[in-house]
Amino acid sequence: MAQKLAPTKGNLMAAKNTLRLSKQGYEMLDKKRNILIREMMQLIEEAKDVESRIEDTFAKAYHALERANFVMGVDTVADYAKSAVIENGISLHLRSVMGVELPIVRMHGDEEDKPAYGFYDTSSALDEALVEFNRVKRLTVQLAEIENSVYRLAINIKKTQKRANALENITIPMYEDMTKEIETVLEEKEREEHTRLKLIKNTKI
Repeated sequence: MAQKLAPTKGNLMAAKNTLRLSKQGYEMLDKKRNILIREMMQLIEEAKDVESRIEDTFAKAYHALERANFVMGVDTVADYAKSAVIENGISLHLRSVMGVELPIVRMHGDEEDKPAYGFYDTSSALDEALVEFNRVKRLTVQLAEIENSVYRLAINIKKTQKRANALENITIPMYEDMTKEIETVLEEKEREEHTRLKLIKNTKI
């Protein structure tokens, strides 16, 4: 609760100025909240699409792996699997949406990985499995980026909503009441002063 201001013209101007800034602040926060919500909803839709693609790609990868196991033998496939590149590394950058920093994750060597094995006694099914599992890896990185962005946006939307509610329900009504109260007191003082001056004038006459 703000300290009650003395009913002066200076304090009235200060209260009106604070009220104006509070309303502008609320409008900005409301705009920010709407933009962040729209961004989050778009990312949620993207996440659903990526999750679906991961599921389909995993199915293709395991199907190809099963065929490779059947053609080449499980032990042979396991030996070739040891030559697979487990991690190429990633880089992290940031982008800003209304002051909220969201991650941009990029894999090093984002192109199709070349097999680390020879083609002498391998099967095309093994090549297909390698390609599909690499796609799963890239999609998983993409999904991690999206989910992290959604999490950061949700936190900032909550904070923005809280600040907007404080302005709308506490600060703005308080200064509206304060402005009206000071204006009422000043108007009453002006009426009293006018009446007093009129009485003095009549007395002199």
